[in-house]
Amino acid sequence: MSDATDTRGEVLIVTGMSGAGRSTAANALEDHGWYVVDNLPPQMLRPLLELAGRVDGQLPRVAAVVDVRGGEMFAETAQIVHQLRESNNLRIIFLDASDEQLVRRFEQVRRPHPLQAGGTLLDGIREERRQVQRIRERSDVTIDTTNLNVHQLANRIADLFQEDGAPRHRTTIMSFGFKYGLPVDADLVADMRFLPNPFWVDDLRPLTGEDQEVSDYVLSQPGAREFLDAYAEAIRPVIEGYQRENKSHSTIAVGCTGGKHRSVAMARALAERLRELPELQVRVSHRDLGRE
Repeated sequence: MSDATDTRGEVLIVTGMSGAGRSTAANALEDHGWYVVDNLPPQMLRPLLELAGRVDGQLPRVAAVVDVRGGEMFAETAQIVHQLRESNNLRIIFLDASDEQLVRRFEQVRRPHPLQAGGTLLDGIREERRQVQRIRERSDVTIDTTNLNVHQLANRIADLFQEDGAPRHRTTIMSFGFKYGLPVDADLVADMRFLPNPFWVDDLRPLTGEDQEVSDYVLSQPGAREFLDAYAEAIRPVIEGYQRENKSHSTIAVGCTGGKHRSVAMARALAERLRELPELQVRVSHRDLGRE
């Protein structure tokens, strides 16, 4: 599967081998708006479908992680899925990896395989392959994660299951005042205190960077437009890198002394520039606007 599809109203079953990346896939789906249920007994799939149909679009995309942790209940998965597919928009994604890679991953986290019992890791893996064979044969998408890291797998999930036009990254442009402290969640920080302060202009003091007069004043100062052009261009490869690494959100903090004039005006101007980038959602937040 490679073409993007309309995933509205769909139920997706995430299954596969333990250690092959089910949790990473589930987290990626959740980041892209899916309602994810982990370790769901297959017998609960029908009630989940019924619930999704009753909530009037509040659960438009549901993903259920179903696997051998369900014990004896998992044996009925293939039969239940076959029955549900006759009247529901239901698909299956199966995650797999080589035995050698699965052994290596279990050894790295120092956890036993759920079917290992008193045997070796390889015994547990082989037993799991036997139990999942029927559901694997019925899968719509199979991903071999042997040579994928968590970021590459998350990107693959996004490519397959995010909605058309959905952003690959969301960024918040936050203005703030240095005298109130740096934002603790900032990924990048820019300092606007190199520009003249509108606070010292009597007509502008009671206004904020959201007023056109202040914005015009700030952006007309020497170096302001040059900074805006250069900073927006510098951020572009950062955003592209975040998208490649499946970092879903970032905060770009823009500060001045009190967070009222220069930082607000520049944050708004920077947001307009970044909205030109593809697959990026931009919001603006003014942390200290309104403080005395």
